[in-house]
Amino acid sequence: MSKDDGWRIPEELWAQMEPLLLPRPQHPLGCHNPRVSDRAAMNAILLVLRTGMQWNALKATGVCSSSSAYRRFREWCDAGVFLEFWQQGLLAYDALKGIDWSWLAMDGAMTKAPLGGGENGPQPYGSRQRGHQAQHAHGRSRHPAGH
Repeated sequence: MSKDDGWRIPEELWAQMEPLLLPRPQHPLGCHNPRVSDRAAMNAILLVLRTGMQWNALKATGVCSSSSAYRRFREWCDAGVFLEFWQQGLLAYDALKGIDWSWLAMDGAMTKAPLGGGENGPQPYGSRQRGHQAQHAHGRSRHPAGH
């Protein structure tokens, strides 16, 4: 890479990420296509996560194939690589700027407020609903008399 295009991993960040990655597995026969570099796979993964684009759209970028990027993403998720990198980032930011941990909650739940107002009224039941029904062009109700 000769120029930073703004979305690839900078050198100093890659130097912190690379040691967290799993060692490359050896193919049992040693006769398959070379594995995509970890850095290219991470660039592709972060591009998908940052933009929300589909994995299959990676082919048009030329960074990495979608299958390689997704396979590596699953490997690294299962190994806890992203969690570890996130934790290290939090600790680094805390050392640099400081995080006010006092306002954070360990756990939470969202439920209906116990005194949240009156009960709901009766609910309509689709086609059995009565009331302001649409009328035919000749002015009669949609339902025959007595129903």
